[in-house]
Amino acid sequence: MRTSAQPDFAVIGGGLCGRLVAWQLAGEGHRVALYERGDAAGSNAAAWVAAAMLAPLAEAASAELLITRLGAASLDTWPALLAQLPEPVFFQRNGSLIVWHHSDRAEAPLFERRLRANAPADLLDGGLVPLAGAQVGASEPSLAGRFAQGWLLPHEGQLDNRQVLSALAAGLVQRGVEAHWNATVDDHAMPPARITIDCRGLGAKPAMPTLRGIRGEVARVHAPGIGLSRPVRLLHPRYPLYIAPKQNDLYVIGATEVEGEDMSPVSVRSALELLSAAFSVHPGFGEARILELNSQCRPTLPDHRPVLLWDGAGTLRVNGLYRHGYMIAPEVAGEAVRFASALLDGRVADADAFADWRHNARWSELFRLDDAHDRAQTRPAATFNV
Repeated sequence: MRTSAQPDFAVIGGGLCGRLVAWQLAGEGHRVALYERGDAAGSNAAAWVAAAMLAPLAEAASAELLITRLGAASLDTWPALLAQLPEPVFFQRNGSLIVWHHSDRAEAPLFERRLRANAPADLLDGGLVPLAGAQVGASEPSLAGRFAQGWLLPHEGQLDNRQVLSALAAGLVQRGVEAHWNATVDDHAMPPARITIDCRGLGAKPAMPTLRGIRGEVARVHAPGIGLSRPVRLLHPRYPLYIAPKQNDLYVIGATEVEGEDMSPVSVRSALELLSAAFSVHPGFGEARILELNSQCRPTLPDHRPVLLWDGAGTLRVNGLYRHGYMIAPEVAGEAVRFASALLDGRVADADAFADWRHNARWSELFRLDDAHDRAQTRPAATFNV
């Protein structure tokens, strides 16, 4: 650990990605300070309102190849990360089940075509198993007799989002990160550090004006006796639904995706659609107890791709994870940590070195140089004070 009074890294934003970045940098022996406008629980973060499904193949129906590749690699990375955390986290790799009602059967071939067009061949190989009749019930006994057809995606997984945030907060303490919770950061007066890593999501809009919010709404319910063993996705032309079973008969139900940064409570219409669709999957949800109806806005860029944006000097911005946060965060954060370390030790110090780094990086598509700051001389030398 360095003894300088100034941290090596200031991580701005303590949601999922910010915690992962700060925790990993501290694990490499760096002095790290983290600043988050919300609490240590993460209750103000987009990561707090999430089903945390790790489903790169299922997401290929609407996501490009980069996202599915990041998701597949992150799914393999999660167990090793979780094993290092000081608190247990529910993690399951029991696959996903895709079903549809007979009236919506036209959605199934559309979904399959999109999946096969967007997914890498290695994910499709043995990863998309058609089910018919009794096979659906054999795969998920709770749904026996309710659906005539479906697909099992046996390699996919999920985890408990709030347990991850809690375990990472404990991990930051364990690794000596100087965490500042409920702290507001001024864009014009960033905290002192040799390198700044901006992981604020929508909070970074002053520096990244093309960011926008995509609203998501979820219900968390307690439903004893249903016993789903894996996440279930219901195909529907208007509100495709997912139901993610967690521990102790808790289910996270979601479907809605609305353009805009409206952070108001869940609408009656959305709640009715969510809960009615869940009831149509299993009537036992009619007796479930609603624990929460919650909403959040996920940050995205115009191309829906995550980005590692370097300003040409001492700031790296990690953003745009959209609705794929938990699915891709390990690889995005890992790439950010590797690049930030290269900034700190001077391996990347100008545009040419950046171009070489990007060319050789595993996830080269993530990297961008901020054209508005592509001149080291525009930043005061004090940024690099030790």
